[in-house]
Amino acid sequence: MHERRRALGGYLPQRRTPSVPLVLPGDPVYDVMKRGSGKQKVATTMAFVRMLKDLLKDKEIGWRFVPIIPDEARTFGMDSLFPSLKIYSPFGQRYTSVDRELVLSYKEDTKGVILHEGINEAGSTASWTAAGSSYATHGVPMIPIYIFYSMFGFQRTGDAFWAAADQMTRGFVLGATAGRTTLNGEGLQHEDGHSLLLASTNPAAVSYDPAFSFEVGHITQDALRRMYGDEPENIFYYLTLYNEPYLQPAEPEGVDVEGILAGIHRYSPAAEGDGPKAQLLASGVAVQWALEAQRLLQEDWNVQADVWSVTSWNELRRDGLAADEHNFLQPDDDVRVPYVTRKLEGAQGPFVAVSDFMRAVQDQIAPWVPGDFASLGTDGFGLSDTRGALRRHFKVDAASIAVRTLSELARRGEVKPETVREAIDRYDLNNINAAPTVEAAGGAE
Repeated sequence: MHERRRALGGYLPQRRTPSVPLVLPGDPVYDVMKRGSGKQKVATTMAFVRMLKDLLKDKEIGWRFVPIIPDEARTFGMDSLFPSLKIYSPFGQRYTSVDRELVLSYKEDTKGVILHEGINEAGSTASWTAAGSSYATHGVPMIPIYIFYSMFGFQRTGDAFWAAADQMTRGFVLGATAGRTTLNGEGLQHEDGHSLLLASTNPAAVSYDPAFSFEVGHITQDALRRMYGDEPENIFYYLTLYNEPYLQPAEPEGVDVEGILAGIHRYSPAAEGDGPKAQLLASGVAVQWALEAQRLLQEDWNVQADVWSVTSWNELRRDGLAADEHNFLQPDDDVRVPYVTRKLEGAQGPFVAVSDFMRAVQDQIAPWVPGDFASLGTDGFGLSDTRGALRRHFKVDAASIAVRTLSELARRGEVKPETVREAIDRYDLNNINAAPTVEAAGGAE
């Protein structure tokens, strides 16, 4: 009995806190994210999977990745991993799969790497926790990648994520098909407008809502450094990813990497002009709406607006809270200015914030925005309709952003009040059927 117990690792579970830093891949593995998608429209979910395939090939850490899927692998583009990684089964494949004629058919193997849990988020989270804490329980750091419908993450297994934080679990959780208007055909079931808010309550969760593949690349690279580098932190990363395809731009020259990681960077400066100024803050898929609103404001109303990509409302809030606490408890020290305040200092005009999440997500940064602040969001239940109609319903589409910006400018006396009414009528803002159509994943709506 003693011999068997020694072989099993001892009499009581033992936590081995020292963690050997991993040799992490260099910049070249992330080049695919920086190049953009050219003329092909690509969703950020697919961009992440493309990067993951390259990371899995890395000789140092590739074998440490543990892809975990609770439901439909094909929804997330993970079926491309079936031929090479295979799905783990202790008994191998004992059935003939219905998709056997497909190149990317289901393949199970006793040496499979993918954990395909079935519709079992609780089991998936348990697997993720086990793999993410293996650096301490077995002295073997693993990198779990748990991808799920974003609605079924922090809402369905939030307590398990809290327990994982208590166990100092490290790894990635990916809220795919994110947003309240993006997975638009399933109403209340799948339309997530609040997971980022729920994630903000978990002290160990580092949350991002990236818009572009190059942002995803920088965030992932920094995440691996922070969790598995020379000074590993007891955190895990939550990234929202979208299933809406759009052109992924190449990384701009001189891109503000510090801003991407801190939570905000200016992506599209305003055009030259002598009209009123404004600042549009957007995250995730909403950056596309903000860019269109920037065009409408310029061409229709002679308003020049900068577009800022807010990669993390949550991290900006945490930085603001940390600055407030420092100033509160260290009155004799230099005053600490929150990152978002420093970033936006000197920007002209009102600040209008928007995302595919409820307004409370954007409102997290309001105390530290140095100027007039207004937010637009997807508060309320989801609905089954087209993406364009849903965005018009929630008043987060490009026309709504433009009108809200004009409203804020009118309140400041920088445009005439009747201009707002003119814009509402011009865009037929209260008619959801007047909204432009939006391309859906896999075909038109």
